[in-house]
Amino acid sequence: MKFVKTEKLKTGMRLARPIYGKDGGLLYDRDFNLSLQAIESMKSSGLLGVYILEPAEPLPPISEEDREFERFQTINACALQEELTRILTTRKQGRMQNLVDAVLKSYGHQSGKIDFYQSLRSKEDYIFRHSLNVAALCALITRVMNVRLAEQEQIIFAALVHDIGKLSLEENLKYSSELSDEEKMKVFSAQMYSCDIAAEVFGAAVKRICHQALMAQMDAYKEVPEHSDMKMALGARILMVANRYDELTGMTLEGSANSGVKAIRELYQHEDCYAPEVVKALADTINIVNPGVSVELNTGEKALVLTENPRDILRPTVLCFKDNTILDLSSKMYADFEILDVMKTMDNRCEMDAKACRQSGS
Repeated sequence: MKFVKTEKLKTGMRLARPIYGKDGGLLYDRDFNLSLQAIESMKSSGLLGVYILEPAEPLPPISEEDREFERFQTINACALQEELTRILTTRKQGRMQNLVDAVLKSYGHQSGKIDFYQSLRSKEDYIFRHSLNVAALCALITRVMNVRLAEQEQIIFAALVHDIGKLSLEENLKYSSELSDEEKMKVFSAQMYSCDIAAEVFGAAVKRICHQALMAQMDAYKEVPEHSDMKMALGARILMVANRYDELTGMTLEGSANSGVKAIRELYQHEDCYAPEVVKALADTINIVNPGVSVELNTGEKALVLTENPRDILRPTVLCFKDNTILDLSSKMYADFEILDVMKTMDNRCEMDAKACRQSGS
């Protein structure tokens, strides 16, 4: 499975993930062969791209929970768009509590891990999809950390509204990952505007979560943090982790994003920015390196995950494809081994470089 930008879609390509309309109705199911009409429809809807199966790749299984996940995001991203637009215009909320309740019902109570798929995004709904994803991740984290209901709701309110100020930005500033210093200041001002709106509409507690998370995010990766003496609320620490995870794994204008493996590794490597206990809670709620996932090791080996390591998800027990060797990466014997990334496809056929073949006389 690979991500293909909309402008590079070709007829005959097979969909790897279902596509739903704003009302939750199925538009295109998995294994659908793209037609010219379907491609034009996807372009006109503003989709950045879709997930496509490799030519020889079998159709992977999908559960009803996975389908419901996609439907939930599509329907509620549309509802969030209407709500945030109303708040930005009138400074009054209408159905925001309903959205918070929906997020909590779907992600704040169930036990066990879930498959957290990144949904398809368009320029029109980019901010709303991101905010909804962050809210869902916050609900999952707060469940594992046994956060009381009232505080859970405050954190989810903050997640849903934390980027509302970006709606007032020029289009290129909403999505671009490469900004000048002047452009970064515009984005920061918009995010500060989000905090002001949060205070006005939802109160001081929600503003505190948004503001502290923003200030800490500004300090991230700096050698000398400017707000190191700030005592952060738990909600702000949770919002930071959820926001950064979705930023790293979410679909971008440049193409496919980072895997969950790369994202969780970055969060763990910067424990001065992202609270380790919150990152651990995130890792305990979503499937990242679960049994059945194929991975690439730093040795060049490709392997299949056999069992998870609950203490460190990046060091599971794996089966090497080359010689069927079983490696327990949690063992000191394999301390130098590590997972680089998940394999994006099981199709291992060689790509032939025609020019190199001609030069070598083949």
